[in-house]
Amino acid sequence: MSMMKEFKEFAIKGNMVDMAVGIIIGGAFGKIISSLVSDVIMPPIGMLMGGVDFADKAVILKEAAGEVEAVALSYGVFTNHVLDFLIVAFAIFMVVKGINSMKRKEAAAPAAPPEPSKEEVLLTEIRDLLKKS
Repeated sequence: MSMMKEFKEFAIKGNMVDMAVGIIIGGAFGKIISSLVSDVIMPPIGMLMGGVDFADKAVILKEAAGEVEAVALSYGVFTNHVLDFLIVAFAIFMVVKGINSMKRKEAAAPAAPPEPSKEEVLLTEIRDLLKKS
């Protein structure tokens, strides 16, 4: 079996395609959430705290000297990323919770009784005919 044929079988499997679509959508969803946090949620919070822009918040460990840049801990950017993570984690939790709920409903639905075999149907007909006569 050639390597290209093996790769084609691997790449076209249903789970692989589903996973690729999920990764692409997840990446786009992550960008939307990042924008939501940095452009929609954090500005009002900063305004309520006296006009603070969290993206600029940092603790300077070493001042810039000459051509050497300052060393800083950017805790504001970290705060934005933590909020990004919490929102994405909550959204994924809600999706998984919904899927699990649907699976439980499917499992709770009783299965239809199995169809009787041809022999059982024939014996039932014979029994009914005998009862009538």
